[in-house]
Order: sequence, then structure tokens, then C-alpha cells
Amino acid sequence: MSFPDAARTDGTLEECLDELNELMAGLQRYPPTVLAVALRVHLEALLQALLNGKVCTREEVRDFVEELERDTLEYNAK
Repeated sequence: MSFPDAARTDGTLEECLDELNELMAGLQRYPPTVLAVALRVHLEALLQALLNGKVCTREEVRDFVEELERDTLEYNAK
């Protein structure tokens, strides 16, 4: 990931992922397409907040989105 503080080594990322996994488990009643759209809306708002707060640059957001697309399509191609 291209964001500067995303690769913290104090376990914060793993802890956050665990909490998100628990949250997602509770949302299994929704169809995957509904979850995908809802997550897209939230991701868009989060990335916009990062830009507005000058936490990252437009180029970093662009790289992040391109990496997400590449990883998603690569995973589906296997």
C-alpha cells in the first residue's frame, strides 16, 4: 500500500483488519453486490477525507485505487 503510515509495525493494521472482519461477518445477511456498493461509498468518503486532510496526495490515492483494481482483477483471473 502506498500510504505512508499504513505499514505500521505495532499491530494496528492487524487489529483493524480483525475488527473489520468481525463487522463484515455481521453483514452477511446482505447480498455481496449491496456490500460492494456500500463499501465503495465508504471508501470514496474515506479517500476524500484523506485528501482533504492532506494525509496523502492525489497521486497516492490514484496509486492505491490502481493497485486495488490490479489486485482484484489478478485474483479473479486465477
